[in-house]
Amino acid sequence: MISVSRWLSATIFGGLLGIAPLQAEEAQPVSAYEVVRETTQNVLSVVQGAQDYVNEEPERYFEQLQAVLDPVIDYRGFARGVMGEYATSKRYKSLDEAGRAQLRSQLERFTGLVRDTLISTYGRGLLAFGGSRIKVEEPPNLDESLRVVSVQQQIFNDGPKPYLVNYQMGRDKAGNWKLRNVIVESVNLGQIYRSQFEAAARKHNGDLDLVLDNWDAPTG
Repeated sequence: MISVSRWLSATIFGGLLGIAPLQAEEAQPVSAYEVVRETTQNVLSVVQGAQDYVNEEPERYFEQLQAVLDPVIDYRGFARGVMGEYATSKRYKSLDEAGRAQLRSQLERFTGLVRDTLISTYGRGLLAFGGSRIKVEEPPNLDESLRVVSVQQQIFNDGPKPYLVNYQMGRDKAGNWKLRNVIVESVNLGQIYRSQFEAAARKHNGDLDLVLDNWDAPTG
C-alpha cells in the first residue's frame, strides 16, 4: 500500500492553481467547486509540461508552481492554525507591544516555512503522480453562503478504489475562496502539522524561535 505521506505529496495541492484572472474577468464570484475543478486541470498541465525540463531546471518548475499556488492558498491562515494556542487572538492581546511584534514576526516566518515546504514537498510528489486521473465531484447542495465549505476530489491510481481528498475552502476578506486545509482519506494535514508543532513547542519550553529554527515538515 502506498504511504500516506507520498499520497499527501501527490494530491494535496494537485488541484490548487491560480484562478485570480478568472475571478477578475467574471461578473459573478467563482465558486469553491469551480476553483478546485479549474485548477485541477491547470496543475496537471503544469506538471505535464515540466516533464521536459524539470531535471535540468527544477527551480523553473517550482517557481511556476508557486506563482499559481500563491493566489489560492491561505498559507498564513494555515500556519496560524498549526501554531494553535501560541497564535490565538487571546494570547496576542495578552502580550505587551514587544511581545506582539515578536509574535507577528514569528507568524510571518512560520508562514514562509510552510509555504516553502509545501511547494517543495508536494511539487515533487506531483511529478511522480502527474499521470493519475483526477475527478472533482460537484457537490449537489453546496451552500456558497457559508464561509467554509468542503469540495471532494477523487484520485484514481492503481488501487481498486480512488483516494478521496477533501479540500476545506474558506472565504478571504474579499470573498474569494482559499484553501484552508486538506483531508486525504482520514488523514488531516492541518492536525498532523499542529500535533508536531505542539510537540516541538513542549520540547523547547515554548520558545517559538527554537521551534522554527528546528522545524521539519511532518513526513509520516
